[in-house]
Amino acid sequence: MSDFRQPTLPDRGYATDSSNIIRNRVMRNTYWLLAISLVPTVLGALVGLNTGINRVMGASPGTSAIVFLIGAFGLMFLIERNKNSSLGVALLLAFTFFMGIMLSRLLGHVMGLGNGSQLIMLAFGGTAAVFGTMATIASTSKRDFSNMQKFLLIGVVILIVASLANIFLQLPALMLTVSVMAIAIFSALLLVDLQRVINGGETNYVSATLAIYLDVYNIFANLLMLLGIFGGSRD
Repeated sequence: MSDFRQPTLPDRGYATDSSNIIRNRVMRNTYWLLAISLVPTVLGALVGLNTGINRVMGASPGTSAIVFLIGAFGLMFLIERNKNSSLGVALLLAFTFFMGIMLSRLLGHVMGLGNGSQLIMLAFGGTAAVFGTMATIASTSKRDFSNMQKFLLIGVVILIVASLANIFLQLPALMLTVSVMAIAIFSALLLVDLQRVINGGETNYVSATLAIYLDVYNIFANLLMLLGIFGGSRD
């Protein structure tokens, strides 16, 4: 009977080694692609600022919201459809360029403040701190945070609905509430998405990068909005 049991030990070892290799490759490729995706985001923001697209979006917030939703969800759908090919990477970079253009409206507003550059750097540093904290928790905690995902996604839907409603309502209190909730929700989603990559739950680095990018983007944008409201100077 021992002859039948012995071969199972190396097989189990090979399976573990194989899963570790896949997990490490996905993690490495995700972090690299996430870093690279910041380049088209910055380029998109520069295009938006230098061509006046940010001012056009500011003058027509309703139209901008429609363009954003169609463009963002359309590109995300195409990315997921092509995530197993190089086209998925190209679409992801195109998506981050588009998101940079959409971000230019907020950046233009903040840069119009006397301390706009400092606020942008502070928002960037705050986002990096959140990322580092969540990455540390995801890699060291033994708790499984995946059970939070369903409730967090419901929260995202509520945020989208509230943001669209506030285009017409123009309630400052609602805008502040949405921004604070967005930072909390997307920080928690960042923890969930990072843990899924670290633990090997996500085997496609394009999908992983897309999820983490959206978390980081929304944390940065909403943190910058709050800083612009409470820390902005007109001098």
